[in-house]
Amino acid sequence: MRIRRREATRSRAGELWADAWRWFLFACGVVFAVYLLLDRGIPNGAVMASVVAALAVGVVLTVAEPLAIVLMATPAVLITERLGLGGVDLTVSDAALAAALGTAVLLGKHDYSAPMKAMLWANLGYQFATLFTVIVNPFPQNTVEWVHAWVLVSGALVAGWVIGRAGHARLAFILILCAATVIAAGTFSTAIVQAVSGEPLAAVYPEWPWPMHKNFAGGMLAFAAFIAYVNPDWARIDTRWTKSAFVVFLVALVLTQSRQAGVGLAIALLVHTLRRGIRNHIALVLVLAVPGAYLVVQSVIEQIESQNRFNSFYQRVDWLREVYALWKHSPVFGHGLRYWYVTPSADFQPPQAEVEVAASTGLVGLAGFVVMWGVMLIVLWRVSPRFGMPAFGLLLSRIVQAQFDLFWVAAQVSVPFFVAGICLGAQAFARERDPDQEIWMPSGRAARSRPARPRADRRARADVGTRRPPAYDRPRRRGGG
Repeated sequence: MRIRRREATRSRAGELWADAWRWFLFACGVVFAVYLLLDRGIPNGAVMASVVAALAVGVVLTVAEPLAIVLMATPAVLITERLGLGGVDLTVSDAALAAALGTAVLLGKHDYSAPMKAMLWANLGYQFATLFTVIVNPFPQNTVEWVHAWVLVSGALVAGWVIGRAGHARLAFILILCAATVIAAGTFSTAIVQAVSGEPLAAVYPEWPWPMHKNFAGGMLAFAAFIAYVNPDWARIDTRWTKSAFVVFLVALVLTQSRQAGVGLAIALLVHTLRRGIRNHIALVLVLAVPGAYLVVQSVIEQIESQNRFNSFYQRVDWLREVYALWKHSPVFGHGLRYWYVTPSADFQPPQAEVEVAASTGLVGLAGFVVMWGVMLIVLWRVSPRFGMPAFGLLLSRIVQAQFDLFWVAAQVSVPFFVAGICLGAQAFARERDPDQEIWMPSGRAARSRPARPRADRRARADVGTRRPPAYDRPRRRGGG
């Protein structure tokens, strides 16, 4: 009776908490709507109106599905259009992730698996390492970006986890692929307009449905192409659709001419192929690895030989020299996150991940960054490939992209971790139904992460059919006094 009362009390408390959160979100929506009506100077009022409308719909749907806001925020995580809310430089991706995280924290399940805990602890270690630069360099952008970076990694992991843990991984993947299809359609439409207007063949910067940089569009298309190609069986998405989507995303990626996104995708696919067995996918390796590497190397060689000091190669070399000269003035703790907002002599974001982290957080933060990525990649590599490979491939693709371009960019950081959370949550959901599901890859001492059976029980199972029955079960011998 006591157990039932406790369970009833917990369920009532959960319902009250959900209702309170739902009304809180509704109040936020009303405040935003009033703000839009009163402030006529918002540059992106249409975008804000769409966000508020989506929030209102999500609040209504939470009556039937508590995670409706998280699911509705899933495709919006891929949108980098600015909201223009007062003086806050906030993207739709950041706002969607914040709404998803708030809903996930209050209404989702948080019985994190061992891989998920390891990922969160790794990010916590990096946040602690970067806390020193926040203390040493006190300016507002530094503190705000410290929180922002935490949300982009751990926040995306938690939001993705509750989706997979609730059994909505299939719907989330479909929404992500649909959003990437819209980006691909915008790339094709912009390319067609350029061709019709007689412009020379060049990198496509999609103008529809919102203006995008070619490296952002290429990065999102690369992520979606990898998800479509891997297409895990537990996602239950029709392979005919994913194969067509993979080709569409690949062609759109080529139109953007985002070299770093192409290199990241090629390496992720190569690792995935080698892990599954190169014999079955040798054609893909030859088609992607050889021509892709040749085109990238040839493109870089042409830029070097052109002697154009303003092309992307020489511009990156000059930026790296300037960042190195700046880093030497504060090598241990750096100049602060987003230091280029307050440093006139270096008013640009470094175009390389480790260089940016070193200049921003110093050697202390760089050590935390390297450890974080090393731990996360090792953890996902050890996770059962059915669930770990999609997450591992996206994180590997992202860190490879960041060797040639900006790293701390809203959606390009959050999307891989969001998908990683979905994969780990889906694994926990599958293991809840089948406790024999593998968590870790069978290797060495950590073969499986499952409850260990008592030793006596294991011996009894192993000796079935071979062990002699107990004495009281043996037939008595007759005769012979």
